Amino acid sequence: MGKVTGFMEYERIEEGYAPVPDRLKHYKEFVVGLDDQQAKVQGARCMDCGTPFCNSGCPVNNIIPDFNDLVYQGDWKNAITVLHSTNNFPEFTGRICPAPCEAACVLNVNDDPVGIKSIEHAIIDRAWAEGWVPAQAPKHKTGKKVAVVGSGPAGMAAAQQLARAGHDVTVFEKNDRIGGLLRYGIPDFKMEKSHIDRRVAQMEAEGVVFRTGVLVGALPAGSKVTNWAKETVSAEELKAEFDAVLLTGGSEQSRDLPVPGRDLDGIHFAMEFLPQQNKVNAGDKLKGQLRADGKHVIVIGGGDTGSDCVGTSNRHGALSVTQFEVMPQPPEQENKPLVWPYWPLKLRTSSSHEEGCVREFAVSTKEFVGKNGKVTGLKTVHVEFKDGKFVEVPGTEKEYQADLVLLAMGFTNPVATVLEAFGVDKNARGNAKATTDFTGGYATNVSKVFAAGDMRRGQSLVVWAIREGRQAARSVDEFLMGYSDLPR
Repeated sequence: MGKVTGFMEYERIEEGYAPVPDRLKHYKEFVVGLDDQQAKVQGARCMDCGTPFCNSGCPVNNIIPDFNDLVYQGDWKNAITVLHSTNNFPEFTGRICPAPCEAACVLNVNDDPVGIKSIEHAIIDRAWAEGWVPAQAPKHKTGKKVAVVGSGPAGMAAAQQLARAGHDVTVFEKNDRIGGLLRYGIPDFKMEKSHIDRRVAQMEAEGVVFRTGVLVGALPAGSKVTNWAKETVSAEELKAEFDAVLLTGGSEQSRDLPVPGRDLDGIHFAMEFLPQQNKVNAGDKLKGQLRADGKHVIVIGGGDTGSDCVGTSNRHGALSVTQFEVMPQPPEQENKPLVWPYWPLKLRTSSSHEEGCVREFAVSTKEFVGKNGKVTGLKTVHVEFKDGKFVEVPGTEKEYQADLVLLAMGFTNPVATVLEAFGVDKNARGNAKATTDFTGGYATNVSKVFAAGDMRRGQSLVVWAIREGRQAARSVDEFLMGYSDLPR
């Protein structure tokens, strides 16, 4: 719980950022984490609240008061043990999780919450520096073989848990590197990919086999998703070779905007734009990279993916960046008595927004306009949400100049045909149909085939993917062995 009176004595300390002019020159991380003393002070703010809502606010149910107290006491080695007991990859969540745990913090009722995310970040970085994150190879092997399809956070978490349980695990990834959307959907300035590489090395030492460049199923006709594999493996081959198959692919089918002029050159999905820069950062040579240099950029979509497009466009050297959101501008401060401990609706300004961006709310795009087949602008109108639908506001029509339009309106379902290849039933949203029941959780309608992460849940957070991967691993282990000692 930290210090008994700590929450009354100390203020919240935020992680810092490198100055905007400096960080726009590169694609490396620029967050200035807490030092040991600052982390100790933040840990001291954790109060004896009786019911720690932060635990349930966290999708992986991190034991937050315990590691806060351990940091306050200076026991960093036990702090990482507690953190790893619920979260396989705190270096991922400590960087890119929106921290629903902090929204649920009891101190957040009428004060600033404990800086839980910054403490988690400090713990794992200290642990890696001190050599406290060794490979944990199993003491005994079961002789069972498991295929994990997809190497994002859900697939990685499941693979690590299953390997530690003694199973022979092979991870299949269609892209050329491990990490899925974690690798190619998140800019390096938010999370450098060395963190993924370090975990892959640890997991290989634990017995996990990674096969990249392998697409399970068939290539979707007309797909615009980048980085497709060169090799395919059929569902029948996997079912014949492995005792269980876990599908953990990402939700990559981008939501489109079918308005007049959509076919003009210069209009692209965010997932055509962002992965290319990550590949260049990794040393790949690309012909015809989508770039924002010297362009007026319009980003349609107000979420994290849109923010990532803003940050990347600014690093390219865009002339201007404007971001549209169809919903009205939320309040700067949430109504805490109404929404706590749940995730609040409030205005969120990212580090990318602070680097330069005009944000427009309640805006709907009516038409793209162009010249000689290339986009030159778009026409918009303000909208209001009435009776369950958006209604145009008369007299609010406007035209914007645009040389590059990036569609970042979210993702609807897995883009690959892997579900059809296995014959897995889908829900109304096009995701794998599987429950999270304690008995038989994450199992699909197909014998020995399971699904977790975005593949089952739909577009979601990295922390939810880790949770689903861990829980699915337990279900697979129980299916194979009749029981499981893995945690849920």
